[in-house]
Amino acid sequence: MDHLAPYASTIVTPTSSVPGAVPDADTRKARFPDGFIWGAATAAYQVEGAWNEDGKGESIWDRFTHTHGKVRGGVTGDVACDQYHRYEEDVALMRTLNLKSYRFSVSWPRIQPDGTGTPNMKGLDYYSRLVDALLEAGIRPWCTMYHWDLPQALEDRGGWPNRDLAGYFADYAGILARHLGDRITTWAPFNMPWAIAYMGYAAGAFPPERTSLTDFLKAAHTLGLAQGEAHRAVKAASPKASFGSAYEMAPAYPKTDSEADRAAAARYHAMNNVFFLEAAMTGRYPNAFVGEAPLALMGFRPGDEDILKAPLDWIGLHYYTRRIISDASHEQHFGGGSFSGTEIESGGPGGRDPYTRFSAEMPREGPLTEAGLELWPRGIYDLVTRISQEYAGLPIEITESGCSYLDAPDEGGAVPDLRRIEWYRQVLAELARAIADGAKVRAFHAWTLLDNFQWAEGHTERYGLIYTDFRSQKRTIKDSGLWFSQVAATNRLDW
Repeated sequence: MDHLAPYASTIVTPTSSVPGAVPDADTRKARFPDGFIWGAATAAYQVEGAWNEDGKGESIWDRFTHTHGKVRGGVTGDVACDQYHRYEEDVALMRTLNLKSYRFSVSWPRIQPDGTGTPNMKGLDYYSRLVDALLEAGIRPWCTMYHWDLPQALEDRGGWPNRDLAGYFADYAGILARHLGDRITTWAPFNMPWAIAYMGYAAGAFPPERTSLTDFLKAAHTLGLAQGEAHRAVKAASPKASFGSAYEMAPAYPKTDSEADRAAAARYHAMNNVFFLEAAMTGRYPNAFVGEAPLALMGFRPGDEDILKAPLDWIGLHYYTRRIISDASHEQHFGGGSFSGTEIESGGPGGRDPYTRFSAEMPREGPLTEAGLELWPRGIYDLVTRISQEYAGLPIEITESGCSYLDAPDEGGAVPDLRRIEWYRQVLAELARAIADGAKVRAFHAWTLLDNFQWAEGHTERYGLIYTDFRSQKRTIKDSGLWFSQVAATNRLDW
């Protein structure tokens, strides 16, 4: 951290003229409570590599990236960060960063190559060794069971619109809990279930690249059922399990104060933020639609309320930026928009779809990261405050939050990514303010530990606290990582 001293007067950018910026005095006085948990998050396909080793089956992301023209730069996750072979080095780096929680995901086709049947013990052994290394380093193993890499064999059976996948997923969840539940106590079934359903089956931005609103609705319901079934499977196999999820959320602000725009913003919140959370807590989907919910198209059956309901022990949410929402009830064309990066949405000629009938856009008032996401620190305050009020009593964990900048090592070997430090300073200052005002937030996971394979963006976006040289696999802790390590050690931002 000593080499940051020369930058002490320049780390903080002038805030008086920057829209949405947090005053420097507020960031300097921000404090987090004793016992607050600092961590980092990754996803299996983005970091592991070893795509066909030790019995692992093909995933939909293997198929997608091996198809010419799908990923920027033509790169794949075949090697990614090679964490499958370098996990001990990465755990040591986590310890250097003073992290106390590592949110990782398990690759379903590494455990069940075809998505069903007898588990692959070599795959389970890898995660067992990873968990043991984390525990030895004093780091909480935090397991996401599914972060987008569906076994291709299950997509060939219809993918998430096929209701049978709820049962297959519950079997898989039970396998993980029986083999790892003696050491892993923090579990989440899915990363961003809305994105799984919408990005894969309606927008066609992610594999399997379908563009069917009916498939989206069916996939969403299967995911809701799978969430509930996995909850029961994990609890049955591991009574000490603590079960939540990892939902991407964005605070939704109406474009105008009109009743129509405010109603549209409420529908956005219901669909994008709490659709699956509400289903778990109550057995019912929230009112995300104009008119009656299209339950028949979703494949809803009598008794599904009991399957959906599986109250969570805590809530996990991601925060990156905000959305501005306007009503699209009178639009004639529902183009669905387009998506890239960390779910940036740009509208088509009308609203997103004929069921929710809103238009969502990411404003550009505040400064943009190099991935095109607006820095709007107040958003995390508004979001966690609202979720704390709506689901009073449940602890919240920030399961992902971070920013992409392409800073590279300088001549001295350091990575002076001062913009990332400033991004975290401001967002974390607003999170600290929310906690001081009563939000029950207990953990923050930076996205991400390492620069990695960033889905369809390939290597063109870098979110890591650690710089990855993808040719040599050399890891270099960025200045933001050194700064974050001080925050994690002290619960303060004035570094």
